[in-house]
Amino acid sequence: MNKVKSRLELSKKLRSSPRYILSIIWRVILFALCSLLIGAATGVADAIFGRVLLLVNDFRSDHTYYLLPFLALAGLLIVFIYQKFGRDSSKGMNLLFEKVQHKRSTIGIRLIPLVVFSTWITHLFGGSSGREGVAVQIGGTIGNFVSEKTGIKKSGKIFLISGMAAGFSGLFRTPIAAVFFALEVLSAGKIEISALLPALIAALTASYVSGLFGLKRFSAVLETDFNIDFRFVLFLCIGAVLFGIVGGLFAYIYGKTKKWFAKWIKNPYIRVGVIGAILSVVFMLLWNGRYSGLSTDLVSAAFGGGEVYPCDFAFKFILTIATLSAGYQGGEVTPLFIIGTTFGAMLGPIFGMPVMLFSALGYAAVFGAATNTLIAPMFIGGELFGYQYLPCFFLVCSIAYVFNGNNSIYPLQIKADKHNYISI
Repeated sequence: MNKVKSRLELSKKLRSSPRYILSIIWRVILFALCSLLIGAATGVADAIFGRVLLLVNDFRSDHTYYLLPFLALAGLLIVFIYQKFGRDSSKGMNLLFEKVQHKRSTIGIRLIPLVVFSTWITHLFGGSSGREGVAVQIGGTIGNFVSEKTGIKKSGKIFLISGMAAGFSGLFRTPIAAVFFALEVLSAGKIEISALLPALIAALTASYVSGLFGLKRFSAVLETDFNIDFRFVLFLCIGAVLFGIVGGLFAYIYGKTKKWFAKWIKNPYIRVGVIGAILSVVFMLLWNGRYSGLSTDLVSAAFGGGEVYPCDFAFKFILTIATLSAGYQGGEVTPLFIIGTTFGAMLGPIFGMPVMLFSALGYAAVFGAATNTLIAPMFIGGELFGYQYLPCFFLVCSIAYVFNGNNSIYPLQIKADKHNYISI
């Protein structure tokens, strides 16, 4: 007992010594400087990737008839590149999860050019995919690289998370949402609070740097008036449940489809060729590539008074899952934004609710439900549509999170038991 007491007293003295305090201050400064480096490098990479991707989507939109027929050949090229130069890199986001979970020792820097080029190819020839997965992989890889090169103790996980936050922030220019996305996505129901300050520094830096290089943030002014009464709250809750189900279904079906496609057609070349050929025909038949690429024009239509079809969310849902499951590259989050927005735009008139508000709520809540994150979608809503609507985003995103079936588009995400309070 006396020995334990002596050790505690000695530890207390050491922690209060000037030398110990200075070492802590130096470590904080060192982590901050490295986070600035990670954020700046990721911001530049995001800007290059993001701006070229927008040009690629514009070019494809102007030449749809000439490019869509070659989607299958583009898929063959992507599979060849990964088979030849980096098979592990095809795991994408799973590489970051494996690194954090100590299932692999490092992440090869080759991941960045491979995933960037293959995503450009996917979008150029009309595949339905996103971009955030690429940005997060870029940031995570840079963060891991900085950790390995500096050799700073206990920096691996923190710098990787900081890089993920920087990647998301640099692309979407939503630093607060990016920080919470990186902190909570690795383990549902748990926030990696030790990485908070480095992630915040990296995210703010990446957003600023990518902005300097011309990458703009999407935002929309919700020109809508509403009264908060029982009916309004009731339909918000019903909508939230539906958003949660849609997001959870996307994650569930996406995971099952990837496994089913791999089992059905084991050869990756045949798989991407056959499915790519079918998809190119489907994309062409459905309003000449309306659901190809990012499909951000559907978001613009929802918030700009354009035409949004009731079937938009379903087609984007199905075609994104088919594209990514076949072996094409990109991300899932931007399509989730599209799915949520168009689904919300469909629900609004049915419920007699403000269409723009429901579109915005769907934008955030379906993303949160499919990624199994809670805080990030709330701040996505606040940063893009105005913090005056934060109570609505809080209510809807919370309920959607509960009703997503605990599914996630990231299969290696560590799941928490959300409903243990009803266990006996």
